[in-house]
Amino acid sequence: MKNLQKTSIIFILLFQILGCSEHLNLEPVSNISNASFWKTGEDASGVLYGMYDRLRVLADNNSLLYWGEGRSETMGMSFGTGPNIYWENLLDRNNAGAGWQGLYTVIHQANLLIKYAPNIEFTNESEKENILAQAYAMRAFAYFWIARIWGDSIIISEPTESFNPQSIQKTRTPVVDVFNFIKSDLDNSLNHFQNNVMPDGRFVWSKPAVNTLKADVHLWSAKVLEGGPSDLEIALSALGEVDNADVELLENYKEIFDYGNKGNKEILFAIRFDEFESGENWGREAYVSPTYYSNDFDQETIEHLGALPTGGSSFTVSQLVRSQFLIPDQRRFATFIELYTVDDSGERQFYGSCGNKYNGTVINGIRRHLDDIIIYRYADVLLMKAEVKNALDHDPSNEINQIRIRAYGDQFENFVFVNGDQIKNDEAILKERLFEFTFEGKRWFDLIRFDKAFDLVPSLQDKNGQDHLLLFPISETVLSLEPGVSQNPGY
Repeated sequence: MKNLQKTSIIFILLFQILGCSEHLNLEPVSNISNASFWKTGEDASGVLYGMYDRLRVLADNNSLLYWGEGRSETMGMSFGTGPNIYWENLLDRNNAGAGWQGLYTVIHQANLLIKYAPNIEFTNESEKENILAQAYAMRAFAYFWIARIWGDSIIISEPTESFNPQSIQKTRTPVVDVFNFIKSDLDNSLNHFQNNVMPDGRFVWSKPAVNTLKADVHLWSAKVLEGGPSDLEIALSALGEVDNADVELLENYKEIFDYGNKGNKEILFAIRFDEFESGENWGREAYVSPTYYSNDFDQETIEHLGALPTGGSSFTVSQLVRSQFLIPDQRRFATFIELYTVDDSGERQFYGSCGNKYNGTVINGIRRHLDDIIIYRYADVLLMKAEVKNALDHDPSNEINQIRIRAYGDQFENFVFVNGDQIKNDEAILKERLFEFTFEGKRWFDLIRFDKAFDLVPSLQDKNGQDHLLLFPISETVLSLEPGVSQNPGY
């Protein structure tokens, strides 16, 4: 865990903390020790915002998207790209994709706060409570991703502040116990929050956001780890708590993601991106690069693209998924653009497609992909509630139809959901999640939770029964640095 070790050195010797929004800018502090650092609330706030900055790195470098969606059926080749180890499901121990080091740097930040913040005298003790609530939430969130991606995980509940083998060379804990640890952190987080208020900008953890995470965790535990009805009831209760917060569905689906509409009422928790402060989000890699911009685009395509693109053309929404979106569904255009050229005879010719979610804004004539990356929003609450209710043999129609009313508008009458049996309902819920959340880093986890990865992902359809593929391999780099860690079976 080379990056984790480097991060530890930085915090022991320098504590150079970076801000992550216009509200999070603090002066870097250097040449201080732990003993002299943890004195004031500002010290803790600096580490807190550094924690969010570490999370943003994982959205900036596409890790969250590739972990949460890369291996599903939603992503495909863009212009000039070839086979990809994620959506072709070619991962192995030598080509394992992004490793877990980045998530452990987030955990390290949270561990620092959980250890040191309680001993600080804050001017306002409610600020301390809020910081601890966010730290426990972030640690739970990071471990939730680690456990879903790699299964059994190393639990580190203290900051890594020395380099003796006992502190940095640990073995993995069974995934069920990791989930118990996550659930404990979630309870600690909720106990520290003083109210149910949504924070300005909605880019830090809040009680409603943590209840959404709690529902997500217990839903996974119920369906993947066989936690059963008790976990489902806890998830349903947590989702009910979110309904009491200041959240709602926006009428216009595309406006959820607009750069000019950050922190809108549908959002529960997002990762903040801003000019001069961060890189760009994964929308850039799904857009059209100048290399593939055609002078023969038809007028409609030009209008859709707007300013000359500055994308990466690394991936796009797969043709398999594009073909499933219906024309009346407003989510279709908000998710992708189909590009057309005009030939010498005046006929339109299909040229390709690009992503249109997180398409950024134009600054000084240049498109910058600086929208906030949304982790949880109210549509997720509704569709998780539908999933839980169906698993408990309750009618999920109300929640599904709220989503469809927004999607189809005045044509909703043609798309009313009618309650059926559990199997049919699950099919409808999973399909609705496809349309609602494509390119939001959720699809791979949805497929596992519904036990549909081998049915719906083309590159896995001839590998049914090879269940080890539902986990990611652990890279040789990690194995060489972690003597106590063994490779996931099958790799």
